[in-house]
Amino acid sequence: MVTTDLITRARAGDGGAFRELTEPHRRELQVHCYRMLGSFQDAEDALQDTLLSAWQGLGGFQERASVRTWLYRIATNRCLNVLRSASRRRAREWDVPGVEPPEPTRLGEVVWLEPYPEALLEGTTEVPLGPEARYEQSESISLAFVTALQVLPARQLAVLILRDVLGYHADEVAEMLDSTVHSVNSALKRARVGLQHRLAPTGGQEPPPAPDSPAEQALVAKFVRAYESGDVDALVALLTADVSVSMPPIPFEYQGLDAVARFYAGLFGHGRTYDLVPTQANGQPAFGAYPHAPAGGTRSGAGLVVLTLTGDRISALTRFDTDVLPSFGLPLSLPE
Repeated sequence: MVTTDLITRARAGDGGAFRELTEPHRRELQVHCYRMLGSFQDAEDALQDTLLSAWQGLGGFQERASVRTWLYRIATNRCLNVLRSASRRRAREWDVPGVEPPEPTRLGEVVWLEPYPEALLEGTTEVPLGPEARYEQSESISLAFVTALQVLPARQLAVLILRDVLGYHADEVAEMLDSTVHSVNSALKRARVGLQHRLAPTGGQEPPPAPDSPAEQALVAKFVRAYESGDVDALVALLTADVSVSMPPIPFEYQGLDAVARFYAGLFGHGRTYDLVPTQANGQPAFGAYPHAPAGGTRSGAGLVVLTLTGDRISALTRFDTDVLPSFGLPLSLPE
């Protein structure tokens, strides 16, 4: 009855009733848009477009499904429009003055990837999931998972998230996408194959330590000491044999201990040292990095570094540019 009353009032132009109707779903819709688009800024834009479309289209809401499902339908289709537009963030050139990077192992495809601030994830990992869900909410927001999603064709991407992450039934997804159950099931089958091809096999990998556990804190503390002092050997000792370094929107990627060691030897060369300011992104430890400057100078941020942990080692380091720092409440520069 409460929902029906809010819908009636909102249809009559009551903006407060509309906000009360949609606010409980706002944060999870933003996370949904982030999974689909891989970019925090694009997700926020898609969320605003979703809410505007819902406000304008409320008169056509027939209440066959819940408000939440109706909003997911709108959000999914707005994200599909973004994916079809091909107006994604483009790759940038190497941007660290005085450092000549080694030849990359490969060039990354998902240059538009951005991290998601942990503070905005509060409560979203506890949203109600349908019986079809196959992934834990924490796993489905990890950088590795979101990156793997981005290389799927748009329709397959939408189907996999709605079915395997959110747990909607095939007939519900077909309704959301104006499709058929057969088409949804076919797209899901192809999407699962594509996703598993992109995700690293986990059979021989240890799980990461629990968040904020003594094991995680100890590993992170070792990383901070090595990184802030520019100690390449100490840093490499913390890495897995198949460690990877990526840095969207710069497409360079380095794979394996030797390649990563060469990369950090160049980054830490000439006595270059950093201060790290801790935060969290995508459920993972992260740090704003600020290189030391000459006495009295301002230290401009060098980006955000996100760690992927495996057992008692670091299996991936992802460095994002300085544009993302304000989203994490971090300054663009620090005084010396």
